[in-house]
Amino acid sequence: MKKPNTRKSVLFQEPISINEEDIFSTLVEKKGTSLFLGKYSMREVFAVLKKRNFVKDAKKRKLWPLDSNLDSSEYPLQRFQIFLKNEKPESVVVDVKIKDGALRISGESSSELPSQEYNFLHLEWLTLQNPLKSFSPERSPLPGQNHPGLNLGKKVLDVFIYLARITRNDGLLAYPAYYHNALLFSRYFHFINPKKQGEIQAIRKEFHEVAFKDLAWIIHLNCLRRENGEIYEWEAEEQIHPLSKGLRNYFDSKKYKEKVKEAQRRLNFSIDWDCYKKKLKEQSSI
Repeated sequence: MKKPNTRKSVLFQEPISINEEDIFSTLVEKKGTSLFLGKYSMREVFAVLKKRNFVKDAKKRKLWPLDSNLDSSEYPLQRFQIFLKNEKPESVVVDVKIKDGALRISGESSSELPSQEYNFLHLEWLTLQNPLKSFSPERSPLPGQNHPGLNLGKKVLDVFIYLARITRNDGLLAYPAYYHNALLFSRYFHFINPKKQGEIQAIRKEFHEVAFKDLAWIIHLNCLRRENGEIYEWEAEEQIHPLSKGLRNYFDSKKYKEKVKEAQRRLNFSIDWDCYKKKLKEQSSI
């Protein structure tokens, strides 16, 4: 039987009033993919957004009223979107692809962990933007951006951490689509693979004098070179915000940190500035 394609919310013109004890009052799974993570109604979801001050901050930015949509056509992977006023592509405020599921860790890292399988809240895609604002020559976008960000990344992360805790997950799992996402996430997330962790740190350290936005575009436009001259291409790997004791101990361990430093020492990169100037010019002329 085909799963339902979408579940559309009512228009949230005023913050929902709900007692804190009512928020996610039960962890008994309700069957059906019209519910967020297969468990929670939109009323409960927006109650959490209110509790964590997302609603308050949205109103401060004149992002009100809000509408939302939940697409469960690929369940357990769901796409949850929040819109300004109406469900239109140009009105997207939050766009997240999320699922609740297990991950079996293999490879070299698995031998250092107390278990090889963990349950995570998977964030496979996350966009936070202000559709009321646009870019200008003075304020250019990062790769993948259509509108300036919300400056609410930490608060939205807190919402997901809260969700991961109440669903008894071992942590959050992200798949950063761009290098700059991984670097920004690295304040709160760690790559399972210490070599990958060392890689993103080595690049930033090597080019600490290069503006963050320039470095993001240099990598996106394939103008970063490895030591042997090969093009460096960004490849996403699992990046984790650990909640369980076993994962926290792994990332805090001396062995993990030493492997990160060793990878960082071994990697060398250079920027092909001619490549960057040429591609930047080509892009600006489109």
